[in-house]
Amino acid sequence: MPASSIERVDLLDLKMLPAWVKEQKTYAHYEGDEDGPVERAPIHPRRGPDRPSRKARPPRAFKKTGDGRSPARRVQDRHVKDRHKTFEVVASQVAIHFLPHRPAVENVAAQIKSGSVAYSLFALARLFLEKPERYSVRLTASPESPLYQLGENGAVSADRQFLENNAFRLAKEDFYKIDITQSDPIKGNFSNVARCNLSGTLFGPTNHHDYQRRLRNLYEQRFSRRMSFADYQRQIEIVNDPAAVEQWKEEARKITTFTTLHEEAPLAFPSVTEAERHFRQNYLPALIRTSQEIGIDGVLSRRLPDRALHRAIEDAWTRETRSPSKMMQELTGKFREAGLNIFRHRRGMLFVSPIRVRALVQESAALSSAVSAILETLRAMPGINRKELAEKLIVDLSGEELERAKLALASDLHWLVGEGHVIEFNDGSLDLPRTKRAPQKLDGNLENAATEVESTAEFVGSTESRPPGSLQEHPAS
Repeated sequence: MPASSIERVDLLDLKMLPAWVKEQKTYAHYEGDEDGPVERAPIHPRRGPDRPSRKARPPRAFKKTGDGRSPARRVQDRHVKDRHKTFEVVASQVAIHFLPHRPAVENVAAQIKSGSVAYSLFALARLFLEKPERYSVRLTASPESPLYQLGENGAVSADRQFLENNAFRLAKEDFYKIDITQSDPIKGNFSNVARCNLSGTLFGPTNHHDYQRRLRNLYEQRFSRRMSFADYQRQIEIVNDPAAVEQWKEEARKITTFTTLHEEAPLAFPSVTEAERHFRQNYLPALIRTSQEIGIDGVLSRRLPDRALHRAIEDAWTRETRSPSKMMQELTGKFREAGLNIFRHRRGMLFVSPIRVRALVQESAALSSAVSAILETLRAMPGINRKELAEKLIVDLSGEELERAKLALASDLHWLVGEGHVIEFNDGSLDLPRTKRAPQKLDGNLENAATEVESTAEFVGSTESRPPGSLQEHPAS
């Protein structure tokens, strides 16, 4: 994906509210299903959403069998089980890994460097997974069950036969110039037309010369993996509506011609059938490539025509969004390459900051009383913001004295944050760096050893997805 098409990731989305308490978005909000959006029946005020009206219920063509299901229903259930089995096989054979786009990472790193606040790595990982323009997907398969792709950047599938059957539909615009013109109006009197109940497509009268071809093409393109052709034919109804007949006549007037784009002498084909025959003979053999590892951008991953692979990526995205440990690992390496610092805070949560965080050993001789007061207040009240800190430290002052005290406090706090002795988080809260106690020494009497600063650069792969309990949501000062 070119850098110009990368959407800018704005960290202002995380300024006021930590991302871990935001409402999680679902994968289903994105388009990409090969059958298009699902049309739901209107809800009857009495019957409810799960009980269709009597008029919407299709006629019962067969008697029910001993298990209470009609033969058509049993065939449909069998195909559903087959699709679920195919999904389970694909999910077990393909490893799915989400990677952040480098231009987006560079954009975020530049924004972090421009300030002095620390951001939750957990929240940033979710920010990258939130939109498909911000990440790519790496698919890794076993040598026994490789992946197949149309060209370098085309559709991906775990089933070669499926890709061959749909290659022309998916790649025709890369090889042919498609022109649509209108012919003379269709002559003849037609009282009805056939319509697909699943897609709403009008095929025309059943005795029309083009009916069978259009019916078979739509089945092969959209429904062959969901049901048999006999089951699909049961979804065709005859409509005795003059408006539907006129609509079909207008659509049937359209003539589509295909002209080759990569031939020295361009060839033109007056029908889809002839163009697809030419495509399969000249382009298809060299178009499908086999690979064990394929990288695709996030946008393409939402629109894969292979339903089993699409669902496997959808489930992996849902799990990763819920606990984005792998994305956090990727971001950790990228941020360190950019010169940023990764550190752990309360409950082991990981944060990224432009400043190296290090605790300050308080010595009364070296620190001013104002700085010591800031440290003592934050130690007693972790998670307060700048405004609350000022209310605790500046009391009984007014006029010029109040303004001087505020400026002095801001200067001291700026120095503490810049040196890494105080952490300012993206939600405006303040806290001291994490420390731990050294092992106790045994010299006859148990003595408390001095506190020792925990290493802030060490990264451990397993992370906890809960926010620090002490970091509450505070308005920015």
